[in-house]
This record gives sequence, C-alpha cells and structure tokens, in this order.
Amino acid sequence: MTSPQTTMPDVADNDVSHTLLEDVLAILVGTLLVAFGIAMFKQAGLLTGSTAGIAFLIHYRTGVPFGVIFSLINVPFYWLAVKRMGWAFTIRTFIAVSLLSLFSSLHGRFVDFGSLNPYYAGAVGGLVMGMGFIALFRHKASLGGINILALYLQERYGIRAGKFQLGLDLVILLASLFMVSLPALIGAVIGALALNMVIGFNHRPDRYIAM
Repeated sequence: MTSPQTTMPDVADNDVSHTLLEDVLAILVGTLLVAFGIAMFKQAGLLTGSTAGIAFLIHYRTGVPFGVIFSLINVPFYWLAVKRMGWAFTIRTFIAVSLLSLFSSLHGRFVDFGSLNPYYAGAVGGLVMGMGFIALFRHKASLGGINILALYLQERYGIRAGKFQLGLDLVILLASLFMVSLPALIGAVIGALALNMVIGFNHRPDRYIAM
C-alpha cells in the first residue's frame, strides 16, 4: 500500500507580505533596538560603521547632536532610494531615520550605563543593532545611507549586504584610528563584526526577504 505523496510548498510561493500594523511595529522595534545599541556605543566611547559611524565621527569632532548629523547625511541617499527601491521603501526609510534620530536622543534621558566595558558594549551593542536592522530590512525599510546602497546591491546584483557593509564599516573604523583609544577601537571592531554577522546570517537573497 502506497501512501499519498506530499510535497513541500515552494518558499517562493509563500505569502510573506506584512500588514500595515506589522510594518509599523517592526519599524518602531527596529529603530528602538538600533538606538539602544548606539546608546551603548556612545556610553563606551565606541564608533560604529555605516552612516551612523560617519555621524559619530562628526559628532565627536564638532559636538553637534548625533541625531541632527545622521538625518542630514541621509538626505542625498533618498534620491537613490526613490530611483532604485521605490517610494514605499523610501517613505519607510525616512520614517525609520527620523525615529532613530529621536530615539537616540531620548535614550540618554532614560538610560545611564555608568561604567561600560568597551568589549562588552561592542559585542552586545552590535548584536542588538544587528537584530534591529533585520527587523527593518524584513519590512522593506532601512536606516538610509549605506544601508540603501547595500540593499540595492543585494537586490540588483546579489552582493551580500552583510559582507558589503562589513567592508565599508572597517574602512570607517580605520579612519577613526587616531581619534579613539585602542580598547575603544577593538570594541568597535567587535561591534562591527557582531552587527554584520547578524545581518549576514539573517538577510540573504536565498532566504526569507518579505515584501
């Protein structure tokens, strides 16, 4: 007696579309997680990569609030987002960038870590930020800047977003070589590796990427 054959559904045929409420919650949670990781980095005197890393460099040099710099840096990248990723992605990204700018200033009012080991801050902060980025990426949003370029290259040419961002992150961290202490630099490198490891494992063109 033969049993009826069963076939596994094709992943590509699954409906993984999200509702508006799910998108809103994911963007809120994602930006909160990234802002919390940034608060840990800031408290420990670490730098990070991507657009946030550039904003940190300018913030440390000028004293201008991180949120203001981060928002301004992202303005030119919105053109690429509109042209290559569409208006829906651009609007979600604009909202996420605005929320991150807000949350990054609010965290300082509610959280005081006191003494924070730079290696611990790099590892845990990087992992937390990585999960925040995944929440945003899976709901077709980003935090602008290099994130937009990384997502475009992955969608268009299959270049892994995690590997691309890791390379750029290390370049940004090398630019900060003479601005931070050696422990802070090592902690920042640990953070970049942790963040991009999470993205590399969880955001791939051959795995779940929701529309």
